[in-house]
Amino acid sequence: MDLSLNETQRMLQKTVEDFIARDANRDKLIELQQTPRGYSDEIWRAASELGWVGMMIPEQYGGGGSDFSTTAVVYEALGKGPVPGPMFSSGILAGQVILQAGSEEQKKQFLPSIASGDIVVTLAMTEPDYQWGPAGVRLRPTESGDQYVLNGTKLFVYDGHVADWLICAIRTGDGVDDISLLMVDTKAAGVTARKLDGFTSSESEITFNNVKVPKANLLGKVNGIKAALDRALMYATPILCAYKVGGAQGVCDMAVQYSRDRVQFGRPIGRFQFVQNHIVQLVNHLDAARWTMNEALWKLDTGQDARVGVHLAKTLASEGYRKACDYSHEVHAGTGIMRSYGLTLYTRQSRSLYAALGDPRYHRKQIANLIETIE
Repeated sequence: MDLSLNETQRMLQKTVEDFIARDANRDKLIELQQTPRGYSDEIWRAASELGWVGMMIPEQYGGGGSDFSTTAVVYEALGKGPVPGPMFSSGILAGQVILQAGSEEQKKQFLPSIASGDIVVTLAMTEPDYQWGPAGVRLRPTESGDQYVLNGTKLFVYDGHVADWLICAIRTGDGVDDISLLMVDTKAAGVTARKLDGFTSSESEITFNNVKVPKANLLGKVNGIKAALDRALMYATPILCAYKVGGAQGVCDMAVQYSRDRVQFGRPIGRFQFVQNHIVQLVNHLDAARWTMNEALWKLDTGQDARVGVHLAKTLASEGYRKACDYSHEVHAGTGIMRSYGLTLYTRQSRSLYAALGDPRYHRKQIANLIETIE
């Protein structure tokens, strides 16, 4: 497994870093944090024009057709910002779901517009009782001729408040895996999106009140999308891990720099063993997340069975990003909680993304199930 970056990857990494320094530095991100959307048109336009949104969408549908490792290089750099916006939820996650589950007509309808940034699409899976996966889908539509009628709520929908379309998971049978995916236009009558308040980042509540959706908007077959959805999630999850690893690297850099600059009792606080212990623990969590992420990406790029690796990477990325922020706050003490300082940009992300695409407990359970079946 070669972890060195090739020339193209180094160029992409530098492009993202230069963009962040120029147009998405920490001061600008602190200002954007308080806006209704949480990101700016300039950031979204740049991410789209530079090809970051559509990196994993095949060239035939207007994307870049990049491999997993190259895409991860870009998203790790974005996470280090941490650059906000629906790049992952629309370009990576929704793009993969449509690519794996949609018909050829649906791919041609949605994927070019996703890749160009003309529309934002996101997956609406979880509901108020939060249980990731098919078992947690309770929203059961009623049928009216050639339409489905939706009444219910989706919760913790990432970037739902800015989405043009939702890939809505619905219950269409009594079996655990009997779910279907429905493309829902957020401009349809009865659809309400509300950005969640508090210590969250770009999460929304979506309410459906007698929303009529054509049955033609189904992705794939009724009760027949489990395998396609699993593939899409396996392909998208390591890219989310890369974003988290980038964030963990960002808070690590902040902690190390602060330990050098902050002087107490006549010496930099980095000279004190307890501060050193915090940074060592931070680096341990960062490295665990990074190496498992790299292994998952390598397996996907080389066509190996990456299921266990992806679940492990997601477990350690969620825990690692959160713990990295915790230890960075320990190093910074009171300074770290000041919004103007910028550390809380990462802390909010680490909490908000902790359970995205399944929390660590869910992924550990999947690992256990796979170990039982793999010889």
